[in-house]
Amino acid sequence: MAPGTAPWLHEEVAQRMLDRLQWIKLQPAVWAHWGAVRGGLQAHAALVKRYSRAQCHVIETSPRRNALARDVLVPRLWKRIWRVLSGGGSAMRFDAPAAGSADMLWANMALHEAADPQALLATWHRMLAVDGFVMFSCLGPDTAREVRELYEALGWPPAGHQLTDMHDWGDMLVQTGFAEPVMDMERITLTFETPARLLQELRELGRNFHPERFGALRGRKWKAALEQLISERLPRAEDGRLSLTFEVIYGHALKARTKIKMSALSAVSVEDMRSMLQSQRGMVKK
Repeated sequence: MAPGTAPWLHEEVAQRMLDRLQWIKLQPAVWAHWGAVRGGLQAHAALVKRYSRAQCHVIETSPRRNALARDVLVPRLWKRIWRVLSGGGSAMRFDAPAAGSADMLWANMALHEAADPQALLATWHRMLAVDGFVMFSCLGPDTAREVRELYEALGWPPAGHQLTDMHDWGDMLVQTGFAEPVMDMERITLTFETPARLLQELRELGRNFHPERFGALRGRKWKAALEQLISERLPRAEDGRLSLTFEVIYGHALKARTKIKMSALSAVSVEDMRSMLQSQRGMVKK
């Protein structure tokens, strides 16, 4: 089981996501951090500093991580008092924002672990206000390809579940109702001194959700054999360390104003109606 804290790679990817915020001019009044504990607490601190006057919602999907987030992120009493007296941001909350109220949803390295990723995208879409945006990252299909190829060559069950391509994420964003998706991808190569350290890193990054994965426990002899095969067959960097590829996908998209197709009988949700009325009020000239 993956640990409660963020792996090194998650924090590194989060820093690269933070660099992309320089191109976004919107200053959120309300923002949500989906999976802050695994997504990166260092990055969370940087976001809180960047949007110091905004209401922040930390959303954790497990009670264990929710409790951990509270322990780590809730400031001591004197810090809370100082923030209030100095006019700092309002208190951090550990629940989801009201539907249609968040200006930004930040989700680092979470989407590839969702059993139903399109349903998760729909959840994020509902949280966002019109013209709000989602910033996310996830692993792509070339991740750990060296280990996947090794398992395949040996005739073993898959080493990991299938990961979604960058272009498919863009299609899913549009199907969910997002507009102007911007996707990009990079490959990051990590090197490891030993096979044991490489396998430890993979365990920290998450579980194998493939339906055809090996369903029982492996023994020490099998693990020793796997480490030996990794040492013999995986590529090595110039310094002799084992190399492993990670494909990282970055995505950004806006929640567009709802376009209603009118027919003889049309149904409009309360949320969509409220959005359209607010839009009309905003266009009134004074």
